[in-house]
Amino acid sequence: MTAILSNLQATREAIARAAQAAHRSVADVHLLAVSKTFPAAAVREAYQAGQTAFGENYLQEALDKMESLRDLPLEWHFIGPIQSNKTRAIAENFAWVHSVDRLKVAERLSAQRSPQLPPLNFCLQVNVSGEDSKSGVEPEAVSELAMQVAKLPNLKLRGLMAIPAPAADEVEQRLPFSRMRAIFEKLNSLGLGLDTLSMGMSQDFAAAIQEGATIVRIGSAIFGARDYGELQ
Repeated sequence: MTAILSNLQATREAIARAAQAAHRSVADVHLLAVSKTFPAAAVREAYQAGQTAFGENYLQEALDKMESLRDLPLEWHFIGPIQSNKTRAIAENFAWVHSVDRLKVAERLSAQRSPQLPPLNFCLQVNVSGEDSKSGVEPEAVSELAMQVAKLPNLKLRGLMAIPAPAADEVEQRLPFSRMRAIFEKLNSLGLGLDTLSMGMSQDFAAAIQEGATIVRIGSAIFGARDYGELQ
């Protein structure tokens, strides 16, 4: 058994335990394998172990991997900060974007997504911990932005994404995820029909699942420690 296969099995089992503890169906929690900085061969190995959805932060690295893996039916999610000059390539090549945080970016993705493709699924990134170093719309501004972007063609607003500040234990970890769930529920009370909370990573996904995460973004627990090196 390879390390990636073993790690994937362990991660799926941990997700199932967390879902059970939260009295949720494990079928409602989807694993996004974050493959940034890892080679196409690692993605192929994970696919052979049954994983089909992969998250990438760096556009050029992702495009190179997509080219190498065109023979596989993979679902690609862009989860990194979005620069305006990269929206076209994101709109043309990804099924999901988790990191939309301003109207201009959403408008560019909408204009640059071909009507011949399925609508681009996207989440609004919320700066739930109020960190200056993090991207994301401020919690109090989410509702207004959501109502604006939900009307754009060629896009489908699915929900919210967050990367909270690190916390020492599960009790502390759950607080920002609880705030995210409250924002999510408020948006749905406005009739937006959202179904996705993208939150929780290798160190805190159990807490995120307790608070309603539907996508957990896990990289190092599957692929191992990262070497960032030279990335674009």
